[in-house]
Amino acid sequence: MPAETVARIRALDALHVRGNADREIADGSRDDAVTQWAMEHLGESGRAWLSGLPEEQVVEVEGLGRVRFVHGSPRSDEETITAVTPEARVAEMLEGVEEPLVVCGHTHAAFDRRVGGTRIVNAGSVGLPFGAPGAHWLLLGRGVVEHVVTPYDFEAAGAHFRALGAPDADEFADHIEAPPPASTAAELYG
Repeated sequence: MPAETVARIRALDALHVRGNADREIADGSRDDAVTQWAMEHLGESGRAWLSGLPEEQVVEVEGLGRVRFVHGSPRSDEETITAVTPEARVAEMLEGVEEPLVVCGHTHAAFDRRVGGTRIVNAGSVGLPFGAPGAHWLLLGRGVVEHVVTPYDFEAAGAHFRALGAPDADEFADHIEAPPPASTAAELYG
């Protein structure tokens, strides 16, 4: 639901960070059926908005200090950090990062870990999470970093997605209805 998702996000009074799929849809750099379908459904206005999103944001969060928000890692929207990525590799990704907390995504699997003096937290995914079914997100503020999973009607969401006729709709709907365990993301993205 690319057009509906962008419209909803744009309506929020929030800061945004562009991810790799957003970039690929915006610039057309990926030539697969899902990306092409999303490009067609999003339109030029939506694609232009995605293109203008920053790769990262640094925000002062009450009780937490300065927090860096990225999609993949501070170096790349495609680089993966998981709960089991070797510390030495993560430390390289964090070179030059001064903020004590980095919030990332990309692998769709929630985790909370420390590498050196930096706390790295993955929010998970609202739409295609690994782990428990539901919309995964973070509550940040007043010194709190809390993973939250909000349940919704997974079967209805899967049926709706299948009805859209998107490429790989059955695969995506199956993932929504019964997400793979979080350990699967660590196996896939190391």
